[in-house]
Amino acid sequence: MLLRLPTSLSEAQQYLAEGAVPVGGATLVWALWQRDGFPEQAMSLRRLPEANVIGREALGAAVLLHQVDGRLPEVLRRAASTVGTGAVRRTATVGGNIVGSTLRCLLPAALVLHARATVLDRDGSYETDLAEVVSKRHLLLGLRWNAPVTSGYHKAAAEPGGPPPLVVATAVHAGSDGRHRLTVAVRDGYEVISGTAPRHTDPEQVFRALARTDLGALPPTARDAVRREVTGVLARPTGP
Repeated sequence: MLLRLPTSLSEAQQYLAEGAVPVGGATLVWALWQRDGFPEQAMSLRRLPEANVIGREALGAAVLLHQVDGRLPEVLRRAASTVGTGAVRRTATVGGNIVGSTLRCLLPAALVLHARATVLDRDGSYETDLAEVVSKRHLLLGLRWNAPVTSGYHKAAAEPGGPPPLVVATAVHAGSDGRHRLTVAVRDGYEVISGTAPRHTDPEQVFRALARTDLGALPPTARDAVRREVTGVLARPTGP
């Protein structure tokens, strides 16, 4: 297998056209390749500058999970810190988790940030939403968002070999009108759903508004977790 390591978007685009298979940290595909056979060409983005950005409002797809640090919103930091073991986080990438994994622990965090994705195909790079990235399994270059006022992340304890643990991600954003809005995303099983409501000093008003979104269909245990997380994030100061 020939491993391609592009240093520019044009090189990456060329390798895609030649049939190179994108690979992040290979934590999700190595066992499959050993079983089914290795591709002739694979491509890693670890030397591509656009895929290695880390900032307050941007994160590259080739960034390793253990590199997700204090420069990023709390919801992303905590999401990355809960993925696998330390050894996995030193190898697995942001793009691999969101696009290649069935669990997608970072997806709820990206959704509450209202992140937009930059992807690459044979025709070039362009921006799209996360739903398209996940459904069409695009080659992700990176994410961009507007920094939230505050955010939080909860991942329930998991039984080894059991179902995926419940994940609740939250973020408060300031709108152009100065009003704050709360977005919640939940992974229940393998499905991820989200909802947005105006932030209010009365949590019950927020819960009622969220219940009118897709989150209203969650089972009672998940709704209880949402209530706890929303109560916590609403109690945080949001500035003047």
